[in-house]
Amino acid sequence: MPTSPGHLSSLLERHRILVCLGSGGVGKTTTAAAIALEAAMAGKRVLCLTVDPARRLATSLGMTGIRGRAQPVSPEHFQRQGLECKGELWAMMLDPKTTFDTLVTRHASSAASQERILANPFYRYISTSLSGTQEYMAMEQLYMLREDPRWDLLVLDTPPTANALDFLEAPQRLVQAVDSPAIRWLLQWVEGQGRTFDLLGRGANLLLKGIARFTGGAFLMQVADFVAGMNELFGGFRQRAERVGAILRSDEVAFCLVSSPSPQSTGEALFLSRRLAQMGMRSSALVVNGVHPLAEGAPRNRSELQELSSRLPAPLQHSESLDRLQGVYEEEFSRARGESKGLRELRTQLPSSLVYAEVPAFAHDVHDLASLHRVGRALIVPA
Repeated sequence: MPTSPGHLSSLLERHRILVCLGSGGVGKTTTAAAIALEAAMAGKRVLCLTVDPARRLATSLGMTGIRGRAQPVSPEHFQRQGLECKGELWAMMLDPKTTFDTLVTRHASSAASQERILANPFYRYISTSLSGTQEYMAMEQLYMLREDPRWDLLVLDTPPTANALDFLEAPQRLVQAVDSPAIRWLLQWVEGQGRTFDLLGRGANLLLKGIARFTGGAFLMQVADFVAGMNELFGGFRQRAERVGAILRSDEVAFCLVSSPSPQSTGEALFLSRRLAQMGMRSSALVVNGVHPLAEGAPRNRSELQELSSRLPAPLQHSESLDRLQGVYEEEFSRARGESKGLRELRTQLPSSLVYAEVPAFAHDVHDLASLHRVGRALIVPA
């Protein structure tokens, strides 16, 4: 059986990067922020990252917004919430476009080559809009932050499941794209302009002319100019993509799956765990948020409910009120019992090495550091 609830603290000691994965609406952002908060309060310098431009993380941390550079949560904000932070808590949104520009600036062979790439309209399109490019560049930025010795811990809040898998698969897809026949073919055409026929043959030459008719010659030349400018960077991209992939499969990274108690959500968590294993990455923890525990001493039938109601004010002791109370209790008990059974079955399907934690359903939404701390204690402090 997996580890008993409340031991995620062990992950924070063994790993420097913690990646939170899960479907939408299961409390993934809250989990990432709560783990980051607890680590910072324990004395670590923590950076909580998101690739999701939504405001949920900023709201949880008491910020007005999160930009593409690291921003601290001020000590005064902790004090106002009645909390003591022995370390530092920072937040940042991964910015793929800025990262792509930085890579071009660092690795272009000359200032002229750098300017040529950055000014290319096709480059501006793929660096902001092309599916896959943004996921890889976000991963590249995570790699850069890993190289920064300032951070004791990086906690990453990923998009919902499908996009998160795109994010994790991006390094391998980039390697495949750089090595693809299409790229090599286009490079041959670029390098051989003026003697295209000799390099590619009549059929390829006619095909390129056909593409130009459909897309416009100017667009094709923009693509060709982009590929020519990027050719000198492709080798570096390939090497870094391979290194990023190796890091994700290393012991430095822990993957924390986040779920709700619903069968659909736990089923998706199991799918994620298996998919990660297929990718050579190991799930380290499963957090189930919003669990309704079986309350000890709660009335299970009408006679127990009548006994409890005798302690209520007289106006609430009539039959109609009892019927309503019984309906509420039966509904809550049935839900809690169903969740308990489903989670017991779930744990039998998890790897024995997986750390397992449950967070109870709270009466109020998590909206500030104090409520985040309550979630964090459920995750970190041993039960």
